[in-house]
Amino acid sequence: MVNATVTANAGELVSPLVDRPRRVTILGATGSIGTSTLAVIGERPQDYDVEVVTAFGNAERLARVARECKAKVAVIADRTAFNALRDALVGSGIEAAAGSAAIDEAAARPVDIVVAGIVGAAGLAPTLSAIRAGSTVALANKECLVCAGDLFIGEARRGGVTVLPVDSEHNAVFQALQGHPIEDVDKVILTASGGPFRDWTREAMAGARPEEAVKHPNWSMGPKISVDSATLMNKGLEVIEAHHLFGLPSEQLDVLIHPQSIVHGIVNYRDGCVIAEMSTPDMRMPIAHCLAWPARSKVAGPKLDLARVGKLTFERPDVDRFPSLKLARTALEAGGWATNILNAANEVAVAAYLAGTIGFLQIARVVEETVERAAVQGFGHAPATIKDALALDKEGRRIAAGLLGRKEAV
Repeated sequence: MVNATVTANAGELVSPLVDRPRRVTILGATGSIGTSTLAVIGERPQDYDVEVVTAFGNAERLARVARECKAKVAVIADRTAFNALRDALVGSGIEAAAGSAAIDEAAARPVDIVVAGIVGAAGLAPTLSAIRAGSTVALANKECLVCAGDLFIGEARRGGVTVLPVDSEHNAVFQALQGHPIEDVDKVILTASGGPFRDWTREAMAGARPEEAVKHPNWSMGPKISVDSATLMNKGLEVIEAHHLFGLPSEQLDVLIHPQSIVHGIVNYRDGCVIAEMSTPDMRMPIAHCLAWPARSKVAGPKLDLARVGKLTFERPDVDRFPSLKLARTALEAGGWATNILNAANEVAVAAYLAGTIGFLQIARVVEETVERAAVQGFGHAPATIKDALALDKEGRRIAAGLLGRKEAV
């Protein structure tokens, strides 16, 4: 929520541009968010001291990253890669560790800000460790909010911890909300490019090949999130995240298709005024905003030239052609158990689509039936612990996988 998380302790944060270098931990340093974070830090090394970098299994790459940013600790999740990491760090003075417990411990080390960039359920425990340690968290892991939003926001609220959204749309909304009480908000609007199939008919989408679905028109992303963008499930998940981040109900959260990807988030206020955040589609922008907040730092790269853009267009999403958006909103209104199951089922269905075993339109059908079956089986409670969240996620995957084995279900 705005007043419980993203503005908490704002006066206590130390700006690296004023007092001293800000100590930073990067969870998932070799992934997309981690790489962009290191690029931002690399532009202003005098403003940041990297404490910890983590990765899943590529010891050589993690060691290289740790050396380049002069991290104090490098932690790899795969225990079997520990020797390779240790050997690659010989002579650097950088401490090496391995295993999920070591990552949790590293996330709890005292720093100014933790960038939570680990993808998937593996990011839940270390992100919660960072929150419980009292560090400001720049949150890029959607599972924390989609799978266990009540748990994470509750912990942040109780600890007075600041949670800064890294995702471009949520970061845009956060910026547009600054200086305004949430009670003055009429509606928050997230924008979506519409994906590669924005103008396709349902009949055409039925035959869409995976290589077509992953060709996002504006952003460079991995296969899974690119497919989510094509189905608009990604925007549905972002609506769920916005609910937890800003404390707004479903009816105050909206989505607009904006093909240019220049306006990332919009806030409509009750007096009729509208504030929007605009920037080029570059993840370094929101990351730099989080790292320097409440100050701002210069970011290399092309600046927005509205005259060159020329035209900004908006349209309402077609939920008949893109039912995933409606499914996500329905799950949000049902509660935390449903958003968890929705996410699990979607991951299974997207993996099946990318593997060529189901068609594009079948993704939403698998997700819808999985949530319906979970409701019948009585999964009607939001997870209260990470163990609960992981168990619910596992059950959602089991149901979805079972449906994929039945031809009539998809």
